[in-house]
Amino acid sequence: MFSKILIANRGEIAVRIIRACNEMGIRTVAVYSEADAQALHVNLADESYCIGPALLKDSYLNMTAIIDVATATGCQAIHPGYGLLSENPRFAELCEKCNIKFIGPHYSVIARMGDKDEARRTMKAAGVPVVPGLDEITDIAAAKKFAAEIGYPVIVKAAAGGGGRGIRIVWKEEDFETAVQTASAEAQSAFGNGKCYLEKYLTDVKHVEMQIVADEQGNVVCLGERDCSMQRKNQKLIEESPCVVLRPETRQEMMRCAILAAKTVHYTNLGTIEFLLDKSGKFYFMEMNTRLQVEHPVTEYVTGIDVVKWQIRIAAGIEFIYKQEDIRMRGCAIECRINSEDVRKNFRPSCGQIKFMHIPGGPWVRFDTAIYQDYVIPPYYDSMIGKLIVYARERTEAIRKMQAALCELVIDGVHTNAELSGDILAQPEFKDGTYCTNFLEKFLKNYR
Repeated sequence: MFSKILIANRGEIAVRIIRACNEMGIRTVAVYSEADAQALHVNLADESYCIGPALLKDSYLNMTAIIDVATATGCQAIHPGYGLLSENPRFAELCEKCNIKFIGPHYSVIARMGDKDEARRTMKAAGVPVVPGLDEITDIAAAKKFAAEIGYPVIVKAAAGGGGRGIRIVWKEEDFETAVQTASAEAQSAFGNGKCYLEKYLTDVKHVEMQIVADEQGNVVCLGERDCSMQRKNQKLIEESPCVVLRPETRQEMMRCAILAAKTVHYTNLGTIEFLLDKSGKFYFMEMNTRLQVEHPVTEYVTGIDVVKWQIRIAAGIEFIYKQEDIRMRGCAIECRINSEDVRKNFRPSCGQIKFMHIPGGPWVRFDTAIYQDYVIPPYYDSMIGKLIVYARERTEAIRKMQAALCELVIDGVHTNAELSGDILAQPEFKDGTYCTNFLEKFLKNYR
């Protein structure tokens, strides 16, 4: 087992990883930007080092600076968390060249599955169902002809990256060329790769993802699904497990396909296979996230498995102790992402000092965060400041528990989306689980 790990991230996920390491008796090294000098992860780690100015490119995306700190402090491994460098194959390769274990899959697998059109081709060849589409847009005229054949609407997607960037929905033919150009330009700016591919845009679908764990001994186990359909502009807002409308036979087939996908690319460590599920029960591979997910706590609650600790153990060569028949999803878990933003002003980011803070408690209530009273939220980073997670034996009870927790949560000094999350939970479509990825777009039109 590793004796010292560097956490190449910030915010709540850096805190989450440090806590897991503390429980495992592993020393931790934090890196931080000048803007994060007073951040919680800086104070919780055994050692902390500033690696640059506030901007991401100068600090948290500075591969050389991170590797230099890891080498100088004698770290045997680096945990990238999510976002930032977590799905960057160059960084994973650099770690390997420097004899530092990257806690995640091999860089070649990250590159293969991070290229979404390559991932589509791989899954299609393996027999995993994929959405009808064009693997890569190389000729606008040919792509436009293909779009007309499969029928509008279609969706243009960046081959690299994630987080909802480089995506454009095209409802009519005359908008096609502009959509491709803007999606490609956004992808080039965000990910350094402007390549895009085309898919049929499926409406009234659910976004259901399967969590897999794969060790270095060749074992692959699926920990069940998460319903991530509550989204705004392709960014998840509320996640839950299990998916209440997923039929048992469909769940088994999706799990089989998720395991098949992981085995096809010789995957190791933690990963997520994302599917679109239509109302008829048909599902289609969308993409694979080769990292820890933001919403991993709901899986931890319903399975009782600490996936962050298992990421570390598997990277250290330890065999996963659970077999597929050991996995039982019990009860229901719900997560609400708490973002510092003003919902009433078109979700404008809200920064500033936390003047007063109260975190809800009680059985099976968890708030993963890196903020604290008097902490100043900097304007340079993602607006998510915490994740409120609850668990109960039944879904109705879990919804009530989350509503109570949201009402109890107080973060004074900045605006948050907590009230919006509570209002969503009260909607009939959420209560019966029939909400789809387009629900929030419709709901917000009349939201005051």
